[in-house]
Order: sequence, then C-alpha cells, then structure tokens
Amino acid sequence: MKLVFIRHAEPDYINDSLTEKGDREARALSKRIALWNVTKAYVSPQGRAIQTASYSLKALGIEAETLPFLHEFSYRVTDPVTGRKGVPWDFVASDWTEYDCMFNQGDAFIQYPCIASNSEIPVRYSEVINGLDNILKEFGYIREKKYYRNINAKERFLRSTVSDDNKVRNNSPYDDPQKEPVILFFCHLGVTLLMMSHLLNIPFETLTHGIFLPSSSITVLSTEERWSNEAYFRAQVIGDCSHLYAAGEAISPAGSFAEPFQG
Repeated sequence: MKLVFIRHAEPDYINDSLTEKGDREARALSKRIALWNVTKAYVSPQGRAIQTASYSLKALGIEAETLPFLHEFSYRVTDPVTGRKGVPWDFVASDWTEYDCMFNQGDAFIQYPCIASNSEIPVRYSEVINGLDNILKEFGYIREKKYYRNINAKERFLRSTVSDDNKVRNNSPYDDPQKEPVILFFCHLGVTLLMMSHLLNIPFETLTHGIFLPSSSITVLSTEERWSNEAYFRAQVIGDCSHLYAAGEAISPAGSFAEPFQG
C-alpha cells in the first residue's frame, strides 16, 4: 500500500484559499500527478486543500471524498512563552523539550500543560487516528498494537531486500502492481504529521518541530510486508517538491520559521 500525503499549495490563510503563487504550485502538482494510478483520493474540507486538489483531480479524472478529520490540526492553545494563541505546536525549544510527554508516542503530547488546557484536542486526536485506521481497514490493513496486518495478503517471509543470488528484486507483495492501493490525501502540514506519528510510531511534537513539509509537497509512505502478513509503514519521501523545480517555482516559506533551501 502507498499513502501519499499532499500539503495544500501556498495559502491565503485569511480567505482559506490559495495565493497566486499557490495556484501555480497546484497546477504544477497536477501535471506531476496526471499519470498516477490512484485507487482513491480524500480531501480536507478546508478551501485551500480543496482548491489544491481540484487541478489534480481533474487531471486524474476522479473525485475525492471529503473527510472532516483531515481538517488542519489547529485547535488553539496559548503558547506559554510567546503568549501566541494558535496551533498546538510551534513551541519554543527551551520550553517544550523540557517535557518528557512531548517525546512519547501516541496521545502523550496532550499532557503538555497548554495543550491540556484545550479539551477539544483529545477528541480531535481520536477522530484523526480512528478515521485513518478505518480507511486502512477498508483495504484490509488492520491495526495490531503498533503495526498493521494485511488480512488479504498471502504469507511470505523475506530475510533480505535482495534475492539469494545477490540480485535486487521487486519486493512488492502484489503480483500485479496495478492492484496495489495508492491512496491520496490532500490536507495540511499538522494533520499530515499527526497521521505520520501514528503510522511510524514517532511522537507528534518531535515531527512537527523536526520536519517541514513545504506547500504542495508530496510525502509517500509505503507498507513493507516482509514477514507473514505483517505490514509496517516506511517513508519513501518526505516533503518532495520536484514538481516545483520542474516548473521554475521557488519553495514557499509558508509554515516555516526558516528560509527554505532552494537548491
């Protein structure tokens, strides 16, 4: 299985839409996606994600299902250092790194005092995690503790990424590559990293403070299915923007406190 997370293009946050540059980014993205073999697409209910998705969906000739839980994970808290009222990440390093809960898996980050002050966050967290797992279940991937099991797959046992004769092989569990589910999510930076934290068992705040996903970027997670019918997700690319380079578009700093490297 391939999960492809696409952050919306450069946003006009005030109007929940795209800037002129964001519109160009979305069009460049659609040219990249046009020939993909997509099984199903989902989109956030927010305007900037819908507008980003529209060009790609038209190029693919498909429609996307709107899922409320793909809404940006932006339930407001008051930063204990800056006093800013905003998203439940982007905290000052000298403060958030002092709390062990921010380095623990699952919903432990909710114990951070300012996050705990918003009772809506645990509810929305559960909605995202359960919503994601329900989608995976539709394709036969069932959560078992911290990994998944593909109940539709034949058992196989691979000890290495190469064959016994030392040749690189195609390790896909699917006899026909066209049958492998490829699922697109058009959404946002925060909620993407929240889903990744669940799939990869990496704490949410570690991801939000350690990874930047540029606007219109592509992140791909694949299941490695090497032992019995167990499945574990592994990132192939995170925040890829090659379509922007191809279109001569600079990487936008939207959502970053540093100027992006343009090389």
